[in-house]
Amino acid sequence: MSLGQQVATNLPFLRRYARALCGSQSTGDAFVRATLEAALADDDLKASLDGGRIPLYRAFNKVWESAHIEIEKIDNAAGEHEAGAQGKLGAITPLNRQALLLTTLEDFTPAEAGQIMGMETADIGSLVSEAISEIDREQATSVLIIEDEPLISMQLEDLVSSLGHEVCGTAATRTQAREVVEKDTPGLVLADIQLADGSSGLDAVDDILAIATVPVIFITAYPERLLTGDRPEPTYLVTKPFQEQTVRAAISQALFFGSTSPID
Repeated sequence: MSLGQQVATNLPFLRRYARALCGSQSTGDAFVRATLEAALADDDLKASLDGGRIPLYRAFNKVWESAHIEIEKIDNAAGEHEAGAQGKLGAITPLNRQALLLTTLEDFTPAEAGQIMGMETADIGSLVSEAISEIDREQATSVLIIEDEPLISMQLEDLVSSLGHEVCGTAATRTQAREVVEKDTPGLVLADIQLADGSSGLDAVDDILAIATVPVIFITAYPERLLTGDRPEPTYLVTKPFQEQTVRAAISQALFFGSTSPID
């Protein structure tokens, strides 16, 4: 596989990480673009990317660390999500946030996250624990679970309840999801893409966002359907089979930023 093919394969996942780290798609993409431009201008850096995901994320990390404070200077006209993120990024330590996302959302081991961040493996665990403490200070909310597999739905219900949130309803189809929202507007939505009757979780979420602005986390076995680059992509996307810690982190992230337009 050529270097270009390697980078192209890993790019959608780097963009996912960048969005979650920065709190917006446009800001995250700006840092991804800066990383690629830096690689094109530096032959040694470009050659290092032949090692796969770790060196690509390490290169991104160096760019982000050198300029992440510039996020605060983004014009609020860029969007509600970015404006909300600006006011909250300062509330969580950047290193903690990176360690949490790398080991949960991106599924790197602590050792791999240490390579990316240039830190000892033992220090990564401490950063993750601190991050969880920082971002789990959100108030409890109601959660709608859109999932057509009963066992997964029950697992998500237990997880949501363990975090102190209330499940306002579960739905296996687009119609059921709309019925739940008409009765009780959730504060957060966890949504699968492919539903029981062949309907789409994307359409179900569009229905919900037409009624209320709520953060949405997609949990799916088909991430490639969303990570296409053909349209703005969801900020929070968890791949099945998932680790509960990954979903916990995504919930904390979504509530922290209060994303209201994940698939506009």
